[in-house]
Amino acid sequence: MQDSLFSSDQGSQNPHPKKPARNVLTIQVAVPKPLRSLFDYRVTPQQLAKLQAGMRVKVPFGRQQLVGVVIHTDKTSHYAGHKLKPIVDIIDDSPCLACNILELLQWVSRYYQHPIGEVFSHALPALLRQGKPLLPVTENAWQLTEQGRNTEPETLGRAIKQRQLLDFLKQATNNNNAMQTTTQLNQQWGNWRDAMRRLEEKGLVTQTRQTSIFSNVLKPTASALHTLNAEQQQAADTISATPGQHNAFLLEGITGSGKTEVYMQVIIDVLKRGQQVLVLVPEIGLTPQLVERFERHLHTHVAVLHSSMNDTERLNNWLAVQDANDDSRARVLIGTRSAVFTPFKNLGLILIDEEHDLSLKQQDGLRYSARDVAIMRAHSANIPIILGSATPSLETLYNAQQQRYTHLQLKQRAGDAILPDIYLLDVRSQKLEHGLSAQLIQRIRAHLEQGNQALLFLNRRGFAPVLMCYECGWLSHCPRCDAYLTLHQRAQQLRCHHCGTETRIPHACPDCQSNGNQSELNPVGLGTERVEEALADLFPDKTILRIDRDSTRKKGELEDKLQQAKDGNIDILLGTQMLAKGHHFPRVTLVGILSADQGLYSADFRASERMGQLILQVAGRAGREQQKGEVLIQTCHPENPLLQDLQHHSYPDFCKDLFSEREQAMLPPYTYHVLIRAEAMDENAPIEFLTAAKNSRPAIANKDPDSVEIFGPFPAPMTRRAGRYRYQMLCQSTNRNDLQQLLYHWLPLIEKSPNRNKVRWSVDVDPQEMF
Repeated sequence: MQDSLFSSDQGSQNPHPKKPARNVLTIQVAVPKPLRSLFDYRVTPQQLAKLQAGMRVKVPFGRQQLVGVVIHTDKTSHYAGHKLKPIVDIIDDSPCLACNILELLQWVSRYYQHPIGEVFSHALPALLRQGKPLLPVTENAWQLTEQGRNTEPETLGRAIKQRQLLDFLKQATNNNNAMQTTTQLNQQWGNWRDAMRRLEEKGLVTQTRQTSIFSNVLKPTASALHTLNAEQQQAADTISATPGQHNAFLLEGITGSGKTEVYMQVIIDVLKRGQQVLVLVPEIGLTPQLVERFERHLHTHVAVLHSSMNDTERLNNWLAVQDANDDSRARVLIGTRSAVFTPFKNLGLILIDEEHDLSLKQQDGLRYSARDVAIMRAHSANIPIILGSATPSLETLYNAQQQRYTHLQLKQRAGDAILPDIYLLDVRSQKLEHGLSAQLIQRIRAHLEQGNQALLFLNRRGFAPVLMCYECGWLSHCPRCDAYLTLHQRAQQLRCHHCGTETRIPHACPDCQSNGNQSELNPVGLGTERVEEALADLFPDKTILRIDRDSTRKKGELEDKLQQAKDGNIDILLGTQMLAKGHHFPRVTLVGILSADQGLYSADFRASERMGQLILQVAGRAGREQQKGEVLIQTCHPENPLLQDLQHHSYPDFCKDLFSEREQAMLPPYTYHVLIRAEAMDENAPIEFLTAAKNSRPAIANKDPDSVEIFGPFPAPMTRRAGRYRYQMLCQSTNRNDLQQLLYHWLPLIEKSPNRNKVRWSVDVDPQEMF
């Protein structure tokens, strides 16, 4: 990543400065509004003596009072003093954002061309955005008294709820989780408060208050790490050889090669130096297993940040890594995308697992890449960063080829495990049993008879992607999108996976009425629900578990289902990409990929890359223990050279072919992209807006206008979505700084367009999806 060319305060300058008023003390504040400038406010000498950059203040803004962040306390305002409003209140006694985070957020605002106030708001937990104190939030918690520990649940007679709750607290105490907070009890129980009050009245439990973080007690000693093999040890030694220096390491290891073991060895070295570690993961589902492994082997509490946590949990974990007390401070933070902005007391390493994953790029609002922001943060802090993946992105591999990153490789599986055999099943002219070929069914049966598990992958939830009338050809179109409504058989609904529209399944065809015969309405295509139903018919004596977004909506459901799979209680696992990466299922020896062709001929030039990454990630779930695995890929294009590369586990050859295609077409990583999108209810409005924007492109002094090409406006691949028509304009250049400089001068002109109020528009720097 390169920084843009502009200083952090350029956007706040007044183009027509007035003579500053004497003896007027001012500060500059980032206000959470979609405006690209900082705002000047008047302060008293007493207030100025207390204020520091990074502190929150309450300020008037129009008729509102907003919580903003102080950016500068030493700037002279270009406005007359009597025109400046005074601040309302100082919220913090000390900065909630350290200087290094302030600089990082200003860089994010410049590089991603996003209003600076919204960037700062995005970096703060919700409670701090609301002006709550910079303190951990406590909640009620209960634990057994000595009398409670010595009381058997059976002695409580017919008080069933009390007996169950007492037994639960005893088990929690035995598992080093003696203190149970309100949050934890709500996750496990319903209507527990009355029973808990009765136990308290009987002297069996006692109540206190504490934060919801770190309520568990660590085991007395850390579990020993597995002995690293030669490749793992060399990778760990290389990363740990230069502490306190910025280096970017690409750790490319085939699935099952033990990248996590390398991570933990490096983290142990960092913790020994008294420093902290930030671990970024793309999926919430990867967090629980990493937390458990890290706490077990590192013998330290691990803070967690992700979107499934409530506001209190997020604030407490956010503060835990900044605690001034060495004993209570979290040494490791594992989080999803937004955790990259968390301030640390003494950060010594950043680690990104599955660095190639699309989830690391925010797709709305502040459209930032957590991977690229983390690289910039590590560079500014002069600390190492590890980018780990079995299937690195082409951009990351390109940076490694250009010697910007140190490329470390793990080419063998850890322990006694070996790579599975991959077979391409040509399903042309074959009759499929709800998407399952005869060969795949036969191999599933063979593996199950040996006492192993099978994992089937289909990246499409629901029962079928469309409902069709065989009488007149009617299809279940979404009324608000250029897409079909997906059939969800169990819920008896048609749902749009793009805009959320839901409707009941019609009794007859809406067009021809099917003569009142609902049997003429038939599902077309495959979804995980349909395959699950077919598997239940084919294997009636086997246990089948489906894991997708529909089956894991409740909090804790995903963790429970994954644990069932790991415990070996399930015979056949079926799911979407939620099963693809990072999970270790010891008994899975067969992986079946029901359709590999979706990414071969997509309108998005990144689709082939993502297809290959997903196939190898899913294939990597097979044969991770002593038994060799087998992977069957159903395809109508077995001769495709990309699939041939994947069949031989040759990700380097696969990437070499893609690099050749990208270079010939002058696509990233050989060029840089910015996508300007616009949408409106009226189809002409986004076209007119983008055309006017294109015509307003300014000439940049000493810059060749041909250094940045502009294509469009053209319709988005899905032109109509949620009732709005979407068009876009692509800016492309071989020089990132030329592109950034154009945007700096161009976007203020676009913001003045007379058509801007008729559309929603956005700027996406380094877009990862063309949709």
